[in-house]
Amino acid sequence: MADFNQLRKVLCREVPSRPVLFEFYLNDRLYRRACGNRYDLSSPYAAMQTMVRSFEYYGYDYATVRGSELWFPNGTEQGESRTISLNAGHCIEDREGFERYPWMDAAACDYTCLDHIAADLPAGMKVIVMGPGGVLENCIALVGYDNLCMMLYDDRALVGDIFAKIGSSLVEYYRRCARYDSVGALISNDDWGFNAQPMLAPSDLREFVFPWHKRIVEVIHDAGKPAILHSCGNYSMIFEDLLALQYDARHSYEDKIVPVEQAYEQFVGKMAVLGGIDMNFLVCASEEEITARCRRMLEQTKSRGGYALGSGNSIPDYVPDEHYFAMLRAGKEY
Repeated sequence: MADFNQLRKVLCREVPSRPVLFEFYLNDRLYRRACGNRYDLSSPYAAMQTMVRSFEYYGYDYATVRGSELWFPNGTEQGESRTISLNAGHCIEDREGFERYPWMDAAACDYTCLDHIAADLPAGMKVIVMGPGGVLENCIALVGYDNLCMMLYDDRALVGDIFAKIGSSLVEYYRRCARYDSVGALISNDDWGFNAQPMLAPSDLREFVFPWHKRIVEVIHDAGKPAILHSCGNYSMIFEDLLALQYDARHSYEDKIVPVEQAYEQFVGKMAVLGGIDMNFLVCASEEEITARCRRMLEQTKSRGGYALGSGNSIPDYVPDEHYFAMLRAGKEY
């Protein structure tokens, strides 16, 4: 039975009364398996209902959902590509492009699905609202990564204005989403780095990116809700900055960067750790190896709390279903 209070204990770095599962998102095959003929993405509310049914089916205490139609389109669809270029589809190259871009008004978007879903939530369950991408991610999508790096030298005032437009929209988005009783927590999803280093110099992250994350956390906390950071990449050069933002929990871990077993020891008592069972490991290891590692992780964290079991990132369709189920079983049977 769902009990969001168990996840809330994890986010507050406390010890839950049972193992808690956490996943950012699953995949269409798993959603269809969970919902059967009730699988429906025909409208924002139908999609939200589908997420609730799916996450409940697999044993989660919450479902991740979008809060409104706020988006930052760059005019290029990536289609079914397995990789996404950090330079494709950019649409802002200069001040004229910035002024011409059709910025959506976060305050004018419709958030009422978060009110309506309350009646459809199973007892004890909440939704966790994710963002329409993050501060840095959306800037890169609109400007292009290479172009952004050059713009930081050529026109820092324009860079600041672009980040301010994105950041202020996201602050308003989270402010409005956090008001709803159906919302138990909120995820700020914004990748900051490659596996060896941040995407931008730490000084640039501190000037342009982190202040907006600080404000996002503040509006979430002002509503009495926990704030979760989902961010891929190597954080070793910005570890103290990460802690200073005061997110309650961090998600996304990769063995090639820092295995979650080590990351937990870095963060214990400072931030909750969510997931972390490496995606490559989930694909390549045997079911027995997956179960054993998950059990060891639960044993490592059981007396100190602040941990929920899940993948290092998400469950895309190339993760074998049985490997995913092996991870779930380890949590449910521990």
